[in-house]
Amino acid sequence: MVAGHLAVKGGKYYAVLSYKNSEGKRIPKWISLGLPEKGNKRKAEAELLKLRSEFEIPQEAGELSNDMLFADYLLEWLEIAKGRLAIATYGSYASMIKYPIGPYFRKKKFKLRELEARHLQVFYSEMLKKVKSNTVIHYHAIIHSALKYAVKTDMLIQNVADKVDRPKKNDFQPVFLSADEMQEMFEALRGTKLELPVLVAAFYGFRRGEVLGLKWDAIDFERGTISVKRTVTSVNIDGKCQDIEKQSAKTKSSLRTLPLVGSFKDYFMQVKEAQELNKKICGNCYNYQYDGFVFVDEMGERMKSNYLTCSFPKFLERHGLKRMRFHDLRHSCASLLLANGVPLKHIQEWLGHSDFSTTANIYAHLDYSSKISSAQAMENGLSMPENGSFESKWKTIENEK
Repeated sequence: MVAGHLAVKGGKYYAVLSYKNSEGKRIPKWISLGLPEKGNKRKAEAELLKLRSEFEIPQEAGELSNDMLFADYLLEWLEIAKGRLAIATYGSYASMIKYPIGPYFRKKKFKLRELEARHLQVFYSEMLKKVKSNTVIHYHAIIHSALKYAVKTDMLIQNVADKVDRPKKNDFQPVFLSADEMQEMFEALRGTKLELPVLVAAFYGFRRGEVLGLKWDAIDFERGTISVKRTVTSVNIDGKCQDIEKQSAKTKSSLRTLPLVGSFKDYFMQVKEAQELNKKICGNCYNYQYDGFVFVDEMGERMKSNYLTCSFPKFLERHGLKRMRFHDLRHSCASLLLANGVPLKHIQEWLGHSDFSTTANIYAHLDYSSKISSAQAMENGLSMPENGSFESKWKTIENEK
């Protein structure tokens, strides 16, 4: 059984496992238990004991061979790479290796040393008959990374993936809403669970993960600002979709502080007051695991990523509105800013975009006054809905699922 102990980070329990590699160096591995520190010590200790007993020490590069099946090599490489990959990236890689990459090459029975560029090209061609080219590009990225490691550790002389013609990206056309279409949508959403997250995404261009990751410590009511400090990302872990909180944003430029537009200060104040009331009413039944998050329901359960992804377009369809993805609210925000004369460089800062269209310097920082002008442009371009009653705790949308 590997060694291990409990640690608390950000108010939550983590299991810190420790094992020695072939060189005798002790390797720590942090595993989130998803348990708040308050009142969960015994449960965390039980989880730690279980993890220690079930944990298998990852194989190292010395145990790999170019004589093993390529399908087996991919699985072993993934475990080795796990420690340096972000959780979301690892989940994505694991899902795609599990199917279809692994099964395809296992059926072909190619050994690592036997793999040729033409084998990969045939695989990509067959996959393009079933999935979009952007998905095949992801397959290529995984295979290329795995083979790059094989070259680095002297199992292969060259990376045959370098010789393959990578598919071209799909031409994606986002959906844009006009100011009138936005107003119509806001009216339909009034008083629903979706109203405030949609308003935040539409006015600030927040990504889905930035909306769901919003906490009260990111809203400064005195200064009248809202900040992106963290995200909540949906990841696939062992075949199950889970929402993971990340104490960071997508990129460095995504970390930003913006002015509270229009009536948002009043809206957020009402939501915060409603949450405090719910805690008193629910008592011990309230879920304090997500305490501090803005978008939680009456019982303290955090709004899920899939809810916004699935329920938003269904809501639009039911109300006869233009169908779009939740992320298209971000595109619409950019479009309206442009229409109101905001320079592209300022829009890039407003959205926290690292690569907005053909804009140049992605790391340029603007004076806070430029953000004020962006806020005023959004307020001029769209009329905020009248101060609604968010204290109703967002009435449930019929037929959400």
